[in-house]
Amino acid sequence: MSRYNLDYLDELEAEAIHILREVAGQFEKPALLFSGGKDSITLVRLAEKAFRPGKFPFPLVHIDTGHNFSETIDYRDRMMQRIGEKLIVGYVQESIDQGKVIEQTGKNASRNALQTVTLLDTIAAHGFDACIGGARRDEEKARAKERIFSVRDEFGQWDPKRQRPELWHIYNGRIHKGENVRVFPISNWTELDVWNYIRREQIELPSIYFAHERDCIMRNGQWMAASPFLNMDEEDTIYHKKVRFRTVGDMSCTAAVESEADQIDDIINEISASKISERGARMDDKVSEAAMEDRKKGGYF
Repeated sequence: MSRYNLDYLDELEAEAIHILREVAGQFEKPALLFSGGKDSITLVRLAEKAFRPGKFPFPLVHIDTGHNFSETIDYRDRMMQRIGEKLIVGYVQESIDQGKVIEQTGKNASRNALQTVTLLDTIAAHGFDACIGGARRDEEKARAKERIFSVRDEFGQWDPKRQRPELWHIYNGRIHKGENVRVFPISNWTELDVWNYIRREQIELPSIYFAHERDCIMRNGQWMAASPFLNMDEEDTIYHKKVRFRTVGDMSCTAAVESEADQIDDIINEISASKISERGARMDDKVSEAAMEDRKKGGYF
């Protein structure tokens, strides 16, 4: 009998599909958190492989800050039309209007942190008991601490000391009423793995991941897309730069990198030579040494 061999992408894919099917089997009302970034787009492709020709056993959930890149929203809407699945959108603006959060002021103001309240309200409103996300351990040290099945308490908070062992790929999804689980099927992937998978699967991405010309300003040593969301003033000088984005988030906290990489092979070569994580271009992670962990403890994705 011939031996059945998998390359490393096949193994990562098989693990992720197994996790997605575990979520479908263990939870009553799961959801897939969709940001329009490459990692959540990869999750959608994995869900297609896990559940087609049937429908997904969960809706997609997007928390909309109102300060998104237009390219990301356009991509989201085209993708939803293509896959024919249910999309639920939670709006940060509604949380602001209801007085649940206070919008930040000043030059470095961002709505990124405000997403937590909108996310927790959306989870509670729909009764989701598991939320699938595209976080990976190589992104940031707080994410490296987290298990694939990460239990959150009734307030959506993460306690690093309450994590469960996951020996032999056995995932324990048992929770008490009010609790929920965040699930990370591609936790073991790297940024380079994701890009190699995107190349292999020929997955379409928002155009901002590829080098393009854009008006930018220098803010805190990073190139930011010129936008009214940045609270620009007369001290800000606009430069026309050729850039791309390694990660996609709120426009007010997502920096670009100068790049000529407009093809996937060029991007893969660029990432291979980089010594900085993609989260190095996220201003919200630079607030403090433990910025990400503090947000996760408060209920952040």
